[in-house]
Parts: sequence; C-alpha cells; structure tokens
Amino acid sequence: SDIRHPTSDIRHPTSDIRHPTSDIRHPTSYRTLIFITILASLWACSNPFAPSYKEGDGLENLLGNPLTIDGFYTRFQNAYKLRDTTLYGPLLHPEFTFTFRNYEQNVDVSWGRIEDLISTGNMFQFSREIDLTWNNIIVQLDNGEGTEAQIIRRFDLIVSLEGSDVIRTDGSANFVLQRPDTLSPWQIIRWRDQSDL
Repeated sequence: SDIRHPTSDIRHPTSDIRHPTSDIRHPTSYRTLIFITILASLWACSNPFAPSYKEGDGLENLLGNPLTIDGFYTRFQNAYKLRDTTLYGPLLHPEFTFTFRNYEQNVDVSWGRIEDLISTGNMFQFSREIDLTWNNIIVQLDNGEGTEAQIIRRFDLIVSLEGSDVIRTDGSANFVLQRPDTLSPWQIIRWRDQSDL
C-alpha cells in the first residue's frame, strides 16, 4: 500500500502481494489489498472529492443521520455504496488514525485522515461497485455521556473493480467514535482493522 500514499514516510511491504482475481481473499488487510491492486497511478491522482451531496438537503434520513450511532453506520455504508467522499469525509475526526496488523512483519501500520481520504477516494474512483454490509455488533462501550463510544462490528465487503475482478473480504472494524456534545455528529477518531485472514 505504499503505492497509494503520497507521503514518503509511510511504507507498506509489498513483497508477497498478489494481483486480484475473482473472489480473492486479502493477504493482510482488505484496505491494503484493494488499494495496492487499484492505485498504481496514485502519484498522479486527481482530487477525490465529489460535489454530489450537501448536509441538510433532504436526503439525510435516507443516507443516515450521524447524530445517532445507527445513523452513523448507515451513512458510512451509503458513502461506500455511492462511492462518495463528500459523505465519507465528514465521518472522520480531524485526528483520525487507521491501523492494521501486518502479519508478515508482525507490526502495526497506521496512517492519518488525509492519507485515508486520498486512498478511499481512489478506491471509489477505480471501482465500479462497492457493497458493504454491517453485521452484528460484538462490543459496544460508551463513556456514559454520549460523547465517546467503542464499537467492534462485523462486516462483509465486496469491491468490484473495473473489468471482472472482484475482491471479497470480511472481519471486524474496531471503531472509537467521538463527538464534542450530543448535538454533534459522531466521527471516527480511531479505526483498527480486524479483517479475517
């Protein structure tokens, strides 16, 4: 996934990366495989942000209201389905961090909000269809004030790339959600990918 990052200080191993074929499973993290296989042109990528949605335009109930945790997950799912970074971007806290375990080197790998927006925008651009399904909640904890929650939730993800290649994966997403008060939308401040190997 070093291919998808514009910064030189973020390195990801590519020693045993395989190109996708139909129904391939990911070798380390679903995001790592998706981004490596479809973002060979990252260095020349265009602005990923699309102007298709404005907050409060009447679609909020349909797209999910991130003032509630259920609505947050609906908004996240629809951002993937519609491949729209204008829906996805506001779900990320300014101090957002994404982390996954690289089992080949037995280390954790992390990146921040800007890198994630670029990589997700490119995933949206280079796929023809994305189907994300949120499943059962394994853990749900909160601070009792409605301003922080940790949720570990199962998911299924299918990414259909241009052509006939399809990437399927599943696992758990460990989110820490935060907001300044109960009238503000939830945002992810920490995401640990726990995709199944």
